[in-house]
Amino acid sequence: MKKIIVIVGPTGSGKTGLSIKLAKILRTEIINGDSVQIYKGLDIGSAKISDEEKQGIKHHLLDIKEPGEPYSVYNFQQDVRALFDKIELPMIVGGTGLYIKAALYNYEFIASSKNQDFEETYQEMTNEEIHHKLLELDPFVTVDVGNRRRLLRALELALDGDFRSLKTKKDELLYDALIIYLDLDRSILEERLRVRLDDQLKKGFIEEVQGLKDKNIQVNAIGYRELKQYLDGIKTLDEAKEEIIHVSRKLAKKQKTWFKNQMHPIMMDALSPTLFEDTLKIIQIFLKEKP
Repeated sequence: MKKIIVIVGPTGSGKTGLSIKLAKILRTEIINGDSVQIYKGLDIGSAKISDEEKQGIKHHLLDIKEPGEPYSVYNFQQDVRALFDKIELPMIVGGTGLYIKAALYNYEFIASSKNQDFEETYQEMTNEEIHHKLLELDPFVTVDVGNRRRLLRALELALDGDFRSLKTKKDELLYDALIIYLDLDRSILEERLRVRLDDQLKKGFIEEVQGLKDKNIQVNAIGYRELKQYLDGIKTLDEAKEEIIHVSRKLAKKQKTWFKNQMHPIMMDALSPTLFEDTLKIIQIFLKEKP
């Protein structure tokens, strides 16, 4: 199995700085694992790494799409796996958990129903009734009953003899991945978020959002959403700033729980004075181990 290094954690935890230091020693190439940084022009608000900050380290999946251009977790999965085939030692750095998990694990995407006629055939049935019919065909299938599209697709497949219960579960790693989570105390995280936001505003975050607004581009991401509300007169700047901090804190809490439950990373203290040395040692041991 190919070895992959993964550095994750909340905004402001120091992922970028650590990854550059590690990449220079390990001679890795970095793959962006942040869904917002994929888009061109979303630079200040996403804290996108600058060319100077890259220090010559090759980065992938940054600025590959125009704002508003569709790009899904499935697209990310395919792009990252193609990069895995080309890069000797890849390192994913970011905080978009679902994207990263989809790339690393046997995460299956269910396409929408093949034809409208199939959906119309079952339009009078409730989700529970569709689920019951599905279980009659595939008793061991697991699917979200609340997701009608997935239910219909699973039923369509089952009617064709393609049983989802026989497929490998999405929690199986396809690669030998070392996943490291940079952890921060909540109070320190909030302080860092405030300093970061003030710095972003000084660098022109409002102007960045105004430019998107002038092009009629809607960006539903933290910071962009709230500052647009400020520009639209819905919120004062102080209200928008407090909302950004509040939502960022909630996201960080959710991210930590998600990563711990879904990907079981090695938890590292982001503020440890020996973080780099400790992380490098863990990675070096990992690289020597047989997959």
